[in-house]
Amino acid sequence: MKRSIFCFLLVVLIYGCNNQTEKKEQPATADTSALVIKEADGLSQQDSIKATGRQILTFLKTKNYPELVKYFSNEGVRFSPYSYIDKATSKILTPDDFLSAINKKQTFTWGSFDGTGDQINLTVKDYLDKFVYTADFLNAEAVGINEVIKQGNSTNNLKDFYPNHFFIDYHFSGFEQKYKGMDWVSLRLVFEKQDGQYFIVAIIHDQWTS
Repeated sequence: MKRSIFCFLLVVLIYGCNNQTEKKEQPATADTSALVIKEADGLSQQDSIKATGRQILTFLKTKNYPELVKYFSNEGVRFSPYSYIDKATSKILTPDDFLSAINKKQTFTWGSFDGTGDQINLTVKDYLDKFVYTADFLNAEAVGINEVIKQGNSTNNLKDFYPNHFFIDYHFSGFEQKYKGMDWVSLRLVFEKQDGQYFIVAIIHDQWTS
């Protein structure tokens, strides 16, 4: 009887091992989504872009501008104070222009203020404080990958302006209850891939507009 039980258990064990081997040898189903394509470092595109985004936000938060500009695209970065990217008024700065302007405290015109239409004349540092890192986006309430989380009154032409680029939307739905969500804010980083690495081509600020 014991010998019969032993033989039965041995058969079950051998069958189980063979079945496990067959499972391991089955090829994984390929995900055709663009954002899960494996990069050279083994990360998915989504993970690579998110990691690059966090690095950029870290340099913005700590005001480490020499490191920040290493992530600028070859043509520079376009800065848009609102969701509508105005090709005529939005400012493009190359790494050299960006650092030079900060050191010289140079003032640029970045567009027009919502509501008044007055020109936005600010130094680079003041612009970054008012229209870029305006909240702790490193710890954003919500993060959208190629997704605009909140649409305000201002036209959002990001996907028309950059139809073939990846972007991340860092979003806060609001901060003070008395404003009933009208103090929401988003920061969007737009990326392109160069030589196997992601660089920013645009930094777009968005908020409630009248």
